[in-house]
Amino acid sequence: MSFMMKAMLGSKLKDMTGGGGGGEVEVPAGDVKETPESKGMSREEFEDYQRQLIEEKMERDKEFATKKAERANLRSCLRDKYRLPESGQDEAMVKMAGDDLDLPEDLAKMVDEDEEEEAVNDSLLGQLHQLQNMDMDQLKTKAQTTMTEIQQVAEEKCVVM
Repeated sequence: MSFMMKAMLGSKLKDMTGGGGGGEVEVPAGDVKETPESKGMSREEFEDYQRQLIEEKMERDKEFATKKAERANLRSCLRDKYRLPESGQDEAMVKMAGDDLDLPEDLAKMVDEDEEEEAVNDSLLGQLHQLQNMDMDQLKTKAQTTMTEIQQVAEEKCVVM
């Protein structure tokens, strides 16, 4: 507990009291500079090591941005599929990534199948096919019921009939 208190309040108390103590200068842990000697390398090896670290970081950042854009692309496709409002943030992410995006194969198949199904259903042949699948007797009774209901309502409202 005292360690936690010292860690949290130690530097603030030192600043308030004037820091009284030895002449040692404390360097925060994040401000320590790496040197070739601290890594046990020659200067050339250390420079290569630093360059390699920077390249790896840039590669990781690029892969992260690509994955983020692919997810945005996926969300955008799902929004299109289910006719939801578009997100400007996702659109911007997709534009930033450019043409490097891949749509998962499963989703691409689903979207294509749905588009084909909608195209067939929207066509005249699709409508005829739906009519063939309906039960004609049920359709006939429903039409007759509707007509009798309309007649009854008309008779109640109209005195002439």
